[in-house]
Amino acid sequence: MAKTDAFDSDPTAIAKAKELKREMKKLLTNIEEEDGLSIRTIDQLQEALSAFKQATMRKMAKSSSLEMLETVSCPEEFRCPLSNELMRDPVVLASGQTYDKLFIQKWLSSGNRTCPKTQQVLPHTALTPNLLIRDMISKWCKTVGLETTTYQSSLVDEEKAVTRSDREIFNSLLCKLSSSNLQDQKSAAKELRRLTKKGTEFRALFGESSDNITRLVNPLLLHGSTLNQDEQLQEDVITTLLNVSIHDDSNKKLVCENANVIPLLIDALRRGTVATRSNAAATVFTLSALDSNKALIGKSGILKPLIDLLEEGNPSAIKDAAAAIFTLCIAHENRSRAVKDGAVRVLGKKISEGLNVDELLAILAMLVTHWKAVEELGELGGVTWLLRITRESECKRNKENAIVILHTICFSDRTKWKEIKEEESSHGTITKLAREGTSRAQRKANGILDRLRKAMNLTHTA
Repeated sequence: MAKTDAFDSDPTAIAKAKELKREMKKLLTNIEEEDGLSIRTIDQLQEALSAFKQATMRKMAKSSSLEMLETVSCPEEFRCPLSNELMRDPVVLASGQTYDKLFIQKWLSSGNRTCPKTQQVLPHTALTPNLLIRDMISKWCKTVGLETTTYQSSLVDEEKAVTRSDREIFNSLLCKLSSSNLQDQKSAAKELRRLTKKGTEFRALFGESSDNITRLVNPLLLHGSTLNQDEQLQEDVITTLLNVSIHDDSNKKLVCENANVIPLLIDALRRGTVATRSNAAATVFTLSALDSNKALIGKSGILKPLIDLLEEGNPSAIKDAAAAIFTLCIAHENRSRAVKDGAVRVLGKKISEGLNVDELLAILAMLVTHWKAVEELGELGGVTWLLRITRESECKRNKENAIVILHTICFSDRTKWKEIKEEESSHGTITKLAREGTSRAQRKANGILDRLRKAMNLTHTA
């Protein structure tokens, strides 16, 4: 028997069809088992058959309308100049030109203040419904036998504004990425980078399937970790991943759970150009916004190349690396990994030299909850520069993070009490922060002062 596609593309319809089929099967089983066929069973079977017939007819009618929409030539005045598609909600711009509302709103939301068609500067951005064109479109649809609701729902996704033209371009570029021709791969990757930066449509298209992500990174998989991998190709693919990840949580999950992505990000962090490494770190930061991704990324071994990138200290990459490490370490299990991979030494060195203190001190304040971090800070002479930050910094947040770390050290390593007491005696640094710091800084400063007082009382008692 030929397979019908009446329910093939609509998940809701598929579920409904299955439910109706199960109901009919159950009724037929009852009919076989019953000695005498009841009227109630017959009525139920008729109702189920009728519902299935109506659902099938609705779907077939919609398919027929869609096919007609593909073949019927739409009058040019009914097309939106931006999407080149039949307008479903025509509105007039201040320039007098008519556009589909969804597309012109997107144009204006992007910061444009000119008419796309005439380039005229707009005196205002108010949109007026074009009732005449809407009525003409509606009449034309009836004339050609096209249901108005069908053409409205088929042309565009309300939220993502993806047109058929967008989808065709998207599929064409993915095919070029799968080509064995390096120049085709490079041109496609460059264009996808541009399109995913420009707007949400192509980011949304990548989010439709994990296979789209695999096709995007396929050129990097083909070349593997060979030395002759094209640097620009790698940069464009990694940057496109970044753009796709920014879109929404669904994209973040899809990208992160693709088995190819994290290994490629690790490779890019280790041996890409500065721009590639920076964008790879930014991608890790973006993906790590999801808690489920933090654990997945953290156990991959990615913290070590991030820390190495931080240590190299390239100004254009260090902030992205620091942001990625910070976000990953919000998950407690990643803090021990960061400490094990040498984060404390790198952070301590940078902070003591006065480099990127704001970002790095915040990371260190999280890592210090691990006993090994406290031990390493002691060996690095951390108390000295932490006290200096507490005393001299004009940034309240830096003072807070410094005193948080000192508080942990004070309660974990009594050999550092002497240096802290000398600072307090000479400058009153802790007392001043206990009065003037943030609420958290005040609590930590008072905790240190209380600890030092108890230590002194014990000494005098002894």
